[in-house]
Amino acid sequence: MKGERREVPLASPPALDVFISWLGAFAGIGAVAVLALVYKMPMIVPSFGASAVLIYGVPEVPLAQPRNVIGGHIISAATGVTVYALCGLTWWSAALATALAIALMLVTRTAHPPGGATALGAVLGKVSVQYILTPVALGAVILVLIGLLINNLSPHRRYPRYWL
Repeated sequence: MKGERREVPLASPPALDVFISWLGAFAGIGAVAVLALVYKMPMIVPSFGASAVLIYGVPEVPLAQPRNVIGGHIISAATGVTVYALCGLTWWSAALATALAIALMLVTRTAHPPGGATALGAVLGKVSVQYILTPVALGAVILVLIGLLINNLSPHRRYPRYWL
């Protein structure tokens, strides 16, 4: 219809960008996995896989920017840890942690969809305050730093688009 805006699916990127996305995801997740094994400390949270899709696959979107990745994960981890500490593990505490994390990310302009999983994982995993720093904050910083190195190898990319 006239004046109707049509949404289009994502275009397939150039082969170089597909390779850089693969390389970034391999290097980013590999780095946090190596640290987890070498130092025998939890460094991996499943939500980092989803963060890798954003940081290395679509680095230009607002949800993939460092402020969103690091801030969203930290806010969500702190929310999940707090809800678990106050409410324990119940069906509603899992839902509350996720819902609160989403609300807080929206209010602080740090929306990062994998953060919802980070908050949920804190409750389901019955984690302590340490979860906020390691694995979440440190892992998110590592993923972003590797994003800075890898994403800028392509002439078609510029990462980050903004910091704050």
